[in-house]
Amino acid sequence: THDAALQHLDGLFAIDRAGLVGPDGATHGGSFDVSFLRCIPNMVVMAPSDELECRRMLTTGFLHPGPAAVRYPRGSGTGVAVTDELQPLPIGKAEVRRRGGVVALLALGAMVAPALKAAERLNATVVDMRFVKPLDETLLLELAQSHAAFVTIEDNALMGGAGSAVAELLHARGLALPVLQLGLSDQFLEHAAREELLAHEGLDAVGIEHSVRLRFGTLIDDAALRSAG
Repeated sequence: THDAALQHLDGLFAIDRAGLVGPDGATHGGSFDVSFLRCIPNMVVMAPSDELECRRMLTTGFLHPGPAAVRYPRGSGTGVAVTDELQPLPIGKAEVRRRGGVVALLALGAMVAPALKAAERLNATVVDMRFVKPLDETLLLELAQSHAAFVTIEDNALMGGAGSAVAELLHARGLALPVLQLGLSDQFLEHAAREELLAHEGLDAVGIEHSVRLRFGTLIDDAALRSAG
């Protein structure tokens, strides 16, 4: 990836088993790719939230005249219908999947589905980040003006991941918005079902809701009272 990016070569890196791989074990875990890819110049790094988006991202990377990476998890998708059309995505554009209250959940790839479930109970905005590099800076800065806090959610190591990218953007723009970063802890996770490991790391819907309420419960409750009043 380093040499491909250095020469700006036209290459697509399809990264299977991104995130937690469950019974495949720690040696096959794809928990670090976002961190080491996003620091490489010229790279495009994206993660799909479902099987249709994966198809569109692979098309995007194939058509992009430079190095691009698509990371997708082990297992089946969410059940979204896949079309025959090979339609690329606009590079660096995220998608708002739900409009909510004072907290915005910025979810990457497979974390969009549990984020949407948690958001129903939290009344939170949900963004399918789609791209870690380049970030959708325009959308994120708009949301920073209309929300009191961000929560980033990824199945990648917290250090240097998507949450770090968002925090770096806010810091560079001088915005003191609170950011809760949810992701994989600094350890190698052993054999277990993928769902069990996600729950262990607090990355299922229940864990996400718990973490958000623990950090931003007062913000959420105050907003709900103002809305009811």
